[in-house]
Amino acid sequence: MERLCDTLPADRQEVLVATAKQLTHEGKGLLAADESTGTIGKRLEKSKLENTEEIRRDYRELFLTADICRSVSGVILYKETLAQSTAEGTPFVDALLANDILPGIKVDEGLTPLSEGSQETQTKGLENLEVNCEQYYGQGARFAKWRAALKIGQGMPSAKAIEVNSEQLAEYAAIAQRCGLVPIVEPELLIDGTHDILTTKRAAERTMQSCMAALWRRGVILEAVLLKPQMVVPGSSAPGPPPSTQDIAHHTLDVLYRSVPPAVAGIMFLSGGQSEREATENLNAINQMARHATGGKPCWHLSFSFGRAMQASVLQLWVEDRGRRIADVRARAQAMAARLASANGAAAQGTFTGAHPSVTSGRLEESFRGWSAQGPTTPPKIEVT
Repeated sequence: MERLCDTLPADRQEVLVATAKQLTHEGKGLLAADESTGTIGKRLEKSKLENTEEIRRDYRELFLTADICRSVSGVILYKETLAQSTAEGTPFVDALLANDILPGIKVDEGLTPLSEGSQETQTKGLENLEVNCEQYYGQGARFAKWRAALKIGQGMPSAKAIEVNSEQLAEYAAIAQRCGLVPIVEPELLIDGTHDILTTKRAAERTMQSCMAALWRRGVILEAVLLKPQMVVPGSSAPGPPPSTQDIAHHTLDVLYRSVPPAVAGIMFLSGGQSEREATENLNAINQMARHATGGKPCWHLSFSFGRAMQASVLQLWVEDRGRRIADVRARAQAMAARLASANGAAAQGTFTGAHPSVTSGRLEESFRGWSAQGPTTPPKIEVT
């Protein structure tokens, strides 16, 4: 197998590494605003809003023009959003760049069954990926994201599911780097289930080690790779008391120390259905523990790539204010976006203290993200109370 690091010109490798360094600036993380039209539509419809292009554009403009640049280094966009502009006509890409925020792009095309009748999944989109990446780069994107989703349960994740998804993630990462995009590699272990935290930990180790091996075999430039794993938490329906933030931090870091070489540019955790407060507090604990263990300098940039955990309160305020016809609806929602970004920026340095700005409670679980083995007739579930 031809290895990318042996064939990609040195100057192009240097540009990729420089981009990764910009994305992993101290105290900064990523906003994941890359929900597909269907996924964001479910959230809007639950809030009694139509799923139209203009409403989607207006909602996303809240974030892309908010004062988040002190804590956000990049925003992952959906292909529709990458081509859109503000109400005043400024392309979103230009609006982000003007605030020193890099535009990114979701490049996978969703999930499909691993095999006929399987409860496990693989990810679609490799067939046209290189052409699409070249187009997205031309539109201004400078990094990309590909999501694999693995279930934990009876015999899951299977060795086959881990292998197939690891190889797809590595192939995607090599293609993205050839096209000038820093790849975010996302092997998500889903939160659904009754499994305990140690079961998650074992699955996370197997998955992460397989992914890293696949990236190495293809010669992906690790200094220009961002990993987007879940924190090691129990299943959302696990019995018994929840683990402490210290337990979550310990098990999460243990997986990373056993699995990820220090050459990797950054670990950008997904929130994975946690509440806004849980995601921030757990990230804070991870950074505090990592910094204590290494004398203040963790092996990797340990930060966030949050979607729901940076959007739920903003959406709630935006919808409530629209309903009451409050004049400063946008200002209130954008102020919340800035406060959530600031809280997570502090957590990425292990310095978050005080009350969390969230106005939501409960976990942000959804059952409509990607493919479901139960089929399209399964009613969507979103728990934001």
